[in-house]
Amino acid sequence: MAYQPKKRKMTAEINVVPYIDVMLVLLIIFMVTAPFVSQGVDVDLPKTQTAETVAQLNKDNDTPPIIVEVDKDGNLGVSIDNADMAHGLSLDELIARVKAELASNPKTLVMVGGDGRTPYANIVETLDALSHAGVGSVGLMTDPLDKPGN
Repeated sequence: MAYQPKKRKMTAEINVVPYIDVMLVLLIIFMVTAPFVSQGVDVDLPKTQTAETVAQLNKDNDTPPIIVEVDKDGNLGVSIDNADMAHGLSLDELIARVKAELASNPKTLVMVGGDGRTPYANIVETLDALSHAGVGSVGLMTDPLDKPGN
């Protein structure tokens, strides 16, 4: 009787354990770095003594205000329903988003915040565009002025 070697069946298997380890490390890295990612437009609001809070202005309405921001370089951003600030918008995109929100909830306040170093022309251009879009009332955002002795 002649010796016949056993035929081994070849199987192709992928060991997924190293891939799972890499994915878990990436997940941890993204979870740790996520809070450091800056959202929105960096705006340094001017200060005033007579400003009212949004809660005082919005006492009859539960919806959060639409916040339009103009940074020192004239870049526009908008936040609707307390969402993250969408920045880098053109004036037309900003107006479209504001009009869409006001169409669904016409009592929503619109607040414009301009950086203290923003040229006045950029703020006026934004206010004018909002007015032409049918926004009846716009509030200007400020920070409270520090009182002496604080």
